[in-house]
Amino acid sequence: MEGERRASQARSSGLPAGGADGESPGGSAPFPGSSGSSALLQAEVLDLDEDEDDLEVFSKDASLMDMNSFSPMMPTSPLSMINQIKFEDEPDLKDLFITVDEPESHVTTIETFITYRIITKTSRGEFDSSEFEVRRRYQDFLWLKGKLEEAHPTLIIPPLPEKFIVKGMVERFNDDFIETRRKALHKFLNRIADHPTLTFNEDFKIFLTAQAWELSSHKKQGPGLLSRMGQTVRAVASSMRGVKNRPEEFMEMNNFIELFSQKINLIDKISQRIYKEEREYFDEMKEYGPIHILWSASEEDLVDTLKDVAGCIDRCCKATEKRMSGLSEALLPVVHEYVLYSEMLMGVMKRRDQIQAELDSKVEALTYKKTDTDLLPEEIGKLEDKVECANNALKADWERWKQNMQNDIKLAFTDMAEENINYYEQCLATWESFLTSQTNLHLEETSEDKP
Repeated sequence: MEGERRASQARSSGLPAGGADGESPGGSAPFPGSSGSSALLQAEVLDLDEDEDDLEVFSKDASLMDMNSFSPMMPTSPLSMINQIKFEDEPDLKDLFITVDEPESHVTTIETFITYRIITKTSRGEFDSSEFEVRRRYQDFLWLKGKLEEAHPTLIIPPLPEKFIVKGMVERFNDDFIETRRKALHKFLNRIADHPTLTFNEDFKIFLTAQAWELSSHKKQGPGLLSRMGQTVRAVASSMRGVKNRPEEFMEMNNFIELFSQKINLIDKISQRIYKEEREYFDEMKEYGPIHILWSASEEDLVDTLKDVAGCIDRCCKATEKRMSGLSEALLPVVHEYVLYSEMLMGVMKRRDQIQAELDSKVEALTYKKTDTDLLPEEIGKLEDKVECANNALKADWERWKQNMQNDIKLAFTDMAEENINYYEQCLATWESFLTSQTNLHLEETSEDKP
């Protein structure tokens, strides 16, 4: 009944009834231009289907509903609980659609920055309207990411694009850079919207719906400076102590993250190098067409042949440009996003260890009676619950993230392989057509010369 009611709401709001935002599984494909790295990648990281027995060391009994109950920030309204259940029972049902578009430059006496329009369409009952439109700058996205990490320390928060660009890349307000960032911010919000827990976070809702002054007022709420400093000091102290007995499953998880980080960073570097070499090849090839046209002006007997060669080069240039576009839009962003994900995962593991380290220190204090032991049993009980909740949340989210990672990377490599096949077939057909025409022309000239 609830599914029918929700589908009816979606139709009345003019929203589609379901479907994921551009994510689907794909098959394995070799990395273009680097057979050695692709073999290494398939063997150790990306070919997880064959190594499932080695990597599946986590409990499959921990459901996403278990994870939902771990955060005190989660809404507990009946509608929210129903929505969370629907993610398991009807994963294709989607009731929150977010679009990031229309970047706009703002210049003040103090700074220059870009804002992005965010349009949200929803059929959820907890929203006051079915459609919202706000503008946000990059700092607002950083604030949202920080609030999500604060409310859900051991959930895997989607990464944001870097704040500062790498030296040697495009300038900060270059149109290509702005468009690349817009796409990354769009993916960031939609990954949150598709997450079974983060999608119901109250700060996320405020981010999508509040006007600029309302968001600014909301940011000022929360713990004060001294409270935040105290939390930071405790976190640093816990990290300095370290974890004495990290559970075996999290040791395996940490080893996977370290290996994945090494491999995905290597692939990122290789793919960037391939793109750079493709760009240099394209820039050089573009010069050969005009050169053959100029050459034809001084060779009366070869005018048609040289012009045909120039035409073939021009068609190959267009095919190369299309392949470069596919590389820069399909493969490079996906690989780099998972480079950022590897950094996020290390942060998640660190926060989990800090929670356990705090529990270990209390247990040690009680064991050696280093402090007043009257309150310690109660504190230890609360910390044990906190550690259990953090562990279960991470285990459940880990399985979800790992499956998405496999699908995303396999799809990106499959698409890139298809692009390469189409490219080589097009170039081959171009030159075969040229050779056929030249052969036929030669035969005609030969037959005319015969008495």
